[in-house]
Amino acid sequence: MAVTRRHRLLLAVVAIASWALLGTRQLRAQLPLEPIRDSGQGVTGAFEGWYPNPDGSFTLLIGYFNRNEKAALDIPVGPNNRIDPGGPDMGQPTHFLPKRQWGVFTVTVPKDFGDQKLTWTLVVNGETSSIPLSLNKKWAVQPFKDPSVGNTPPVVRLEPSGTPLQGPPRGIASSRTTTGSNPVTLTLWASDDQIPDPVTRPKPGDPPITVFWSQARGPANVTFEKARPDVDKADGKATTTATFSAPGEYVLRGQVNDFSGEGGGGNQCCWTTVLVRVSVAP
Repeated sequence: MAVTRRHRLLLAVVAIASWALLGTRQLRAQLPLEPIRDSGQGVTGAFEGWYPNPDGSFTLLIGYFNRNEKAALDIPVGPNNRIDPGGPDMGQPTHFLPKRQWGVFTVTVPKDFGDQKLTWTLVVNGETSSIPLSLNKKWAVQPFKDPSVGNTPPVVRLEPSGTPLQGPPRGIASSRTTTGSNPVTLTLWASDDQIPDPVTRPKPGDPPITVFWSQARGPANVTFEKARPDVDKADGKATTTATFSAPGEYVLRGQVNDFSGEGGGGNQCCWTTVLVRVSVAP
């Protein structure tokens, strides 16, 4: 009997500690606790919070969790990938990388949105998931500055003296064109305040900025010369190319992380995402 009681007490302590950890890390997305497998699993949207804009509107920050360890999935906008009401297309991805992806896209809602809700529904591999998107006060986030340490997202430019971009994506940052199998060059310049994150605790020698390019939308596959290009220490320049296997309209996602890492360690700050549209003619 004593052993059983100790065992139960240990399980309770572990459970409480786990929930406390989730609270401190602000892992707000309600994701199913299903095992991750190589393929055959579903995809769940992840509502990561909302924040106000200077013009009085609000931005909803959204990612996803592809429960496949290795398989990327393509889910075209329509009955199986829709946001309602007002959709089905509100800029959500149609190409889903494996595992958890943070801050993939945003939806801007008007200042009088109030207690209304949007719903993102995904149907894949026979599984249907729907997540609500709202302005619930409990989901307010600060993606432009970590109040605990003052860390801010990297500043990104797509031209040497171009418009500075910082924080979550808001629409298409740049548009490119190409034909056939001719690659598109993707170059960005990034700088950062280099404030270390006390949770992730960067190791000596860790780069202050990392860049990751991926496909967000498109009718066929995209191949990157180097999905994680090197970042020049002198000017923050990072260059790669993307090649497209078929004509059509594509959206590429450039994610620039600082010391806080992927998804800011679950804190909704501090990384920057840029979306680039590429039109590929035959």
